[in-house]
This record gives sequence, structure tokens and C-alpha cells, in this order.
Amino acid sequence: MTDWNSVVDADYAVPAHRDLRGLVGELSRALADRDPEVRDGAPYAVLHTWLERGVIDGELRQELGDAMAARFGDPEVQARTFAPLVLDMVVGAGGFDPAWVDAFERWYAAEDDLRGHDPELGWLHAVAHGADLLDRLGRHADVDPVRMLELAAARLTAPTGHVLDQLEDDRLARAVARVLTRGDLGKQGSVEWLDAVEAEFGADRLVTPVPAAFSNCLRTLRLLYVLADRGVRAPGAPAAADPEPLRHAGAVKARLGEVLDRMAPR
Repeated sequence: MTDWNSVVDADYAVPAHRDLRGLVGELSRALADRDPEVRDGAPYAVLHTWLERGVIDGELRQELGDAMAARFGDPEVQARTFAPLVLDMVVGAGGFDPAWVDAFERWYAAEDDLRGHDPELGWLHAVAHGADLLDRLGRHADVDPVRMLELAAARLTAPTGHVLDQLEDDRLARAVARVLTRGDLGKQGSVEWLDAVEAEFGADRLVTPVPAAFSNCLRTLRLLYVLADRGVRAPGAPAAADPEPLRHAGAVKARLGEVLDRMAPR
């Protein structure tokens, strides 16, 4: 087994006399490991750096993306929830395949283990990690942004008994806001995805105790309203960076206001 910490210490140089395909396969398996020290440690840093530097490109990058798309169907939760993180890196490095979008779409709203953190498995973050990939794909020239907005609505309205507790709702709100900055996004597409939310959680739908999905959705839309008003910073931008305005901020705020008002208790 490769000592990935030593690879980090060597400024991420590829170990001599090692097959790169085999190393990438080992990294891929590490990012599904049940041990959070393995999954979130040096292998993650090496994979990210090798993708960023172009060490993993072309056919190898495609194979890695295909493996992550297949992993959305893995029986192990940590394997499924780290797949979007890796796929986000792959797409960010220039890889893309429509089949990856299809696989992500099938998984995101259907995932039923929404725990942010597990004492043994560490960070899981299905909603947050999926939001990062939704953000990336929603701003990709080859992906219809409305499709990602509709996927966000499907995630928000999916049944769950788990109240998001590790700021996953904020990550999803920021992802949606960034998709809404796309210059080719029409006004209608910017707001129509909220129809599904209103239909699920609108007037006469609120019951007590408040369902977890209702609470998750409400908190997500509240931050999204703030971001529609103030704009949203690019991923990784410093706090002092100027936020980017949403393409149809006025229409989005107006529609969000209507939906939030209908969700509020009378």
C-alpha cells in the first residue's frame, strides 16, 4: 500500500517506478474507505492535486469519473457521499460526461442517509457534498441550469426524518444561488423550479410537529433569499470579495418571498 503522506511530503511527486493507473485506482478506493482518517486525509489531498496539476487527465480522468458515477449506487454510505466530491474535482479539472450528470441526478434526491457526521465514519455530508457538485454542474456550459435547479427542488422536497445539522442547508442554498448567476438563464427558468416546493410545502401543508423536510427546505430558502438580495461569492473566494449578483435577482426574490410566505404558519 502506498504511503500517501510521503507523497504529500514530496510535493505530490508521482512515486518512482509505479504505474499511474494503479495509483489512481488505489486513491479511488481510499476515497471510499470506512476510516475517515484515510478518506479525508492524504489520499484526498493527493487526488485533488494530481487532478489540478493535470497528472490525472485524458483516459485516466474519464475512468475516475466513470468510477465515481458508478459509486452512487454503492451500498456503503461513505462511498456514495464522497463520490460527488471526487466528481466535482474531476469536472473542475476539465473532465465531463453526460452520463455522470445522469448518475448524480438519480442519486441526489434519492439518498436517504442525510447525516452530516457519524462518530465512526466521520463526515458523510450527502446534501452538502452533492450541493458542491450541483453547483459545479449547474455552472457548466454543457449542463442545462434549469435541470440542476429542479434537482435542488427534488432534494428539498424528498421525504426525510433527518433535520440537517451541519450547515448542509447553507451549502445547498449557496449552490443554488451560484447556478442562478448564469448569464444564459432565463427569468422563467430562474423561478419555475420553486413551483414544486410550493406544491409540497405551501398553504395548508404545514403540520406539527414540523416535518424534518419542511424545516430543511425553509432554512435553505431563507438563506437563498438573502443571497438573492446581496449576491453570492464564487467558490473559495475570500469573505472580502464582491458577491456576484443573481441573473434575475428581482424575480427570484419575489418568487421566494411568495413561497416563504405560504410556508409560514398562519
